[in-house]
Amino acid sequence: MSLTGKSPADTYKDLLKVVNNNSGIDGTSRVVESGDGSNSAITLSDRALVVRPSTDNTQTLDVANASGSNKFKVDTTNNQVKALGTHVNTQYAEFTIGYTEATAFSINTHETLCFQNANYGALSTSPSFGTGTDPATTFTTAEGSGTRASDLVPVMWYVPDAISIDAVYGLEGADTANSGGDETTRMHLFSYTFNSGSTSALTSGTLLAHNSDVTNAGSEQAYLSEFTIDSASVAAGKVILAFFRSDSINSDYSLKIRIKYHLT
Repeated sequence: MSLTGKSPADTYKDLLKVVNNNSGIDGTSRVVESGDGSNSAITLSDRALVVRPSTDNTQTLDVANASGSNKFKVDTTNNQVKALGTHVNTQYAEFTIGYTEATAFSINTHETLCFQNANYGALSTSPSFGTGTDPATTFTTAEGSGTRASDLVPVMWYVPDAISIDAVYGLEGADTANSGGDETTRMHLFSYTFNSGSTSALTSGTLLAHNSDVTNAGSEQAYLSEFTIDSASVAAGKVILAFFRSDSINSDYSLKIRIKYHLT
């Protein structure tokens, strides 16, 4: 709107100003007001710009390109900042195991994968979490193969800060042709309360994500799964474990579970 031909009385409410005794912008931050004294969300000086809304909302700051596509967005309602549609503090983590380490996996048993670059070690084997539909929600450590603390530590991802899981992907590849018949496999991601210094090592297991059953036809092809997210939020101090289960043992498997997440 042009101000041409309009009196100050007709336009002053639409003008923006700072209150500084007619000295303008200087080194002190001041709220930018309308002509009638209503505060905007902006505080301004010659050194800083602050955006502080009167009420939290999902578009406190929204930067778009000429066609209107969002490029940078600050959401003060959900405490989120996104660039190009992705959380700016997005990170990735991975559980993995090679087929030579999977030789000790048991049929119809939820077996654990190592976190990042860890491995089971020469004397260690995968901790097992039962044969139910989902992995067990607790785990007790003891002296013995698969239950030692040295077996458990390589498969735990300790989460020091609260996170939210955005996506989970699984890769699997068998080492044997399907002469013994197709195998049905499945994967899970769980969080647990970790009780340091206790044989009741893991409690309060919570299903975070799972994939749909895969009918694996053997070593001639690899498979990719995108998991269903069951519970995205993980509190600070929890540990996360990843699991694989197969309904037969025709093959050993190389496995990767990759997690996309952001801090909250």
